[in-house]
Amino acid sequence: MSNDLNYDVIIFGSGLAGLRAAVELSARMKGNVKIALVSKVQVMRSHSVCAEGGTGAVLRTEEGDTLDLHAWDTVKGADFLADQDVVFKFVENSPKEIRLLEHWGLPWSRREDGRIMQRPFGGHTFPRACMAADKTGFFEMQALYDQLQRYNTVTRFDECFATSILVDKGVFAGLTIYNLPDGEFLALRAKAFLFASGGLGTLYGFTTYSQTVTGDGQAIAYRAGLPIEDPEFIQFHPTGLVPSGILMTEGCRGEGGYLRNNKGDRFMDRYAAKMMELAPRDIVSRSEMTEILEGRGFSGPQGLDYINLDLTHLGAERINKRLPLIREVCMKFLGLDPIKEPIPIRPVAHYSMGGIEADITTKTKFENVWASGEVACHSLHGANRLGCNSTAECLVFGAISGEEIAKFLSKNPPLPSMPETKFEEERKRIFEDIINRDGNENIYAIKKELRKTMDECAGVYRTGELLKKGISRVKELKDSFKKIKIEDKSPIYNSNLMNALETENLLDLAEIVLICGLMREESRGGHARTDFPKRDDEKFLKHTLVTYSESGPKISYKDVTITHWKPVERKY
Repeated sequence: MSNDLNYDVIIFGSGLAGLRAAVELSARMKGNVKIALVSKVQVMRSHSVCAEGGTGAVLRTEEGDTLDLHAWDTVKGADFLADQDVVFKFVENSPKEIRLLEHWGLPWSRREDGRIMQRPFGGHTFPRACMAADKTGFFEMQALYDQLQRYNTVTRFDECFATSILVDKGVFAGLTIYNLPDGEFLALRAKAFLFASGGLGTLYGFTTYSQTVTGDGQAIAYRAGLPIEDPEFIQFHPTGLVPSGILMTEGCRGEGGYLRNNKGDRFMDRYAAKMMELAPRDIVSRSEMTEILEGRGFSGPQGLDYINLDLTHLGAERINKRLPLIREVCMKFLGLDPIKEPIPIRPVAHYSMGGIEADITTKTKFENVWASGEVACHSLHGANRLGCNSTAECLVFGAISGEEIAKFLSKNPPLPSMPETKFEEERKRIFEDIINRDGNENIYAIKKELRKTMDECAGVYRTGELLKKGISRVKELKDSFKKIKIEDKSPIYNSNLMNALETENLLDLAEIVLICGLMREESRGGHARTDFPKRDDEKFLKHTLVTYSESGPKISYKDVTITHWKPVERKY
């Protein structure tokens, strides 16, 4: 650990967006930059390694794909809530990122002619998911980390839990971190800061996310005064393995897998007759839940009724070559071989379309703060993200962040002065207040109840009554959190304390997801309300913005940027 805690830039998050930004920044500054890379896990353990199916990009123009087509698929998939200037920026830059990774040695799966293999993905009208079997994110992370070794620019702060950003009059000055291995509480200072800390999916009990994904970036940004945009839009992936929630990649359906109910029917012809299993995720998830709720599912463990994902007709060779991880997971976790038997699946919490408000250049409302990847909301995905656009988003906007921060640093800005009183307040809040609470409430029971509440009240289908119930329950849980007891008082690797801080973050984020969902009285993309079943463009063709206040979340709205296509009815 470095004794010098002053840096040019702090990157919070070591997943795809964070590593891509670090590589871009190092290259543009020709190695003459000091970067602090902060993560609560070791560098190659970020959740990005779990991305499986592919990365979306237009590579086959001679075969009929176009940038306009990718943009249209994305805007339509977003249920017209995406900012269209951002969408075009994204589709124009994504092919460049694929070619860069190619030059950096990523082992893409290949067609017989040697070109990068691309498979179909939900909501895309052309097969544009660039794939490395079903381990795409893992190989992308490896390629980026390898590139970073070319530069002597990064000091890694692994296993460091970020608790707050120190801001003075809209200017970032420092990041407070709890360094778990040695128990120190530190303030890292920098001229610039990048949020790249990923999603918030462990708000839910049935989720594809690693248990480390607790929305820390969104929560500390929110409490510091940055707006959170469109938090009500949570994506449920259609194929979560029952009962664990492990992701069965969309590549399973891209390779030709079928969804079947308990009668053996391929039921998607009733909901999306043209695209069938390759309709967008929100549509497929709602279709599955309808089948289950109407009694055409299978009875599952822990109340997790399911339908079947059938790959058996694909054959052993195709499954072993294109979906080896899926087969391995099914065999290890269920003792089931998908070559011979269908896979039990149901919709599972998978992605947050919302995040820290950031513009087309990844800039936030604060003067020297940027945000990239799932933690951010550039309004790319709108109300529903298309599969294989997320890893591409991390690469494209991570690179843009690196470029923009390099421009900022080239102006030689001063190191902002440290607000020492705020650092001391944060230290006392954690190491004098929270760690010394001696109530009778159990942190883990609170977290379990929170996840149960979100599964019940903010799932695939929602109602005003359920959302109000969730808001009331979260307020009760926040009161309970004030009466927790931290059993472990040691400063060294206090996972008890870290779990308390994560739970505090999740409680704040659950509140804004539920309140913003209640306020949006329509159904659009991933936000499906049975009491308001229609999309309402007149009232809600707008982005939600929520800001923190002592009295509770404050809600406002801003317009969607429409440059090419007006909203139309969404059919597949």
